[in-house]
Amino acid sequence: MGGALLHTLFDVVAWLAAAAAVYWLSRQGLRFPAQSFELPYIAALVFGAGIGAYLFGSANLWLSGESGIARSVEGALAGGIVAIELYKWCAGITMRTGARFALPLALGIAIGRIGCYFAGLDDFTYGTPTALPFGHDFGDGVLRHPVQLYESVAMAVFALVYVLAVLNRNAFVITNGFYLVLAYYGAQRFLWEFLKPYGTLIGPLTLFHLLSLSILLYAAVMLATAPKARRLQNELLA
Repeated sequence: MGGALLHTLFDVVAWLAAAAAVYWLSRQGLRFPAQSFELPYIAALVFGAGIGAYLFGSANLWLSGESGIARSVEGALAGGIVAIELYKWCAGITMRTGARFALPLALGIAIGRIGCYFAGLDDFTYGTPTALPFGHDFGDGVLRHPVQLYESVAMAVFALVYVLAVLNRNAFVITNGFYLVLAYYGAQRFLWEFLKPYGTLIGPLTLFHLLSLSILLYAAVMLATAPKARRLQNELLA
């Protein structure tokens, strides 16, 4: 099975896992803001994520001296955040609506990155050369950091911790899960970017370094200004 086909297969599995996570959360008796299920909200999210994915993915290719069009999961995340914040502002929605996306996001990235790994050199998500024993040859005879798997494992760890928090009815983690996953994702992605062969913008920092810092800053502000989470009994009212 070719790398491109495997990449698509894991993308599909990632979406299915995200949907399963939403279903599992509903079975835990948690109730999330109704606005996050409405069609205009979902449309804004999909539109923003799509624009962000191609904008940042293609820009990174250009900055790295490569041609073509590319997608970026971090770009999709940033685009989705901007689109939803704009939509909420226009619709007069003041409550925080992202709580239900924490586990689906972590699982989706964890599984999707495995597809990036199998896609090989064509995906341009591989790492820089390394002499470490777990370096991987993506087909050009050079051992490289399998940064896709680094990120996959990191996000899988978050998903596991989040699931345990849900089972233990941890009000803070459940209520602020989306901002926690954003902060965690931004931090770990910032580190892995030092192991990628991307073109730099400021000193040693790439476009995705700066995007990771932006996401991390956004999450930090939202966590710092979050209302105190109420103790959970049978449901979450956020």
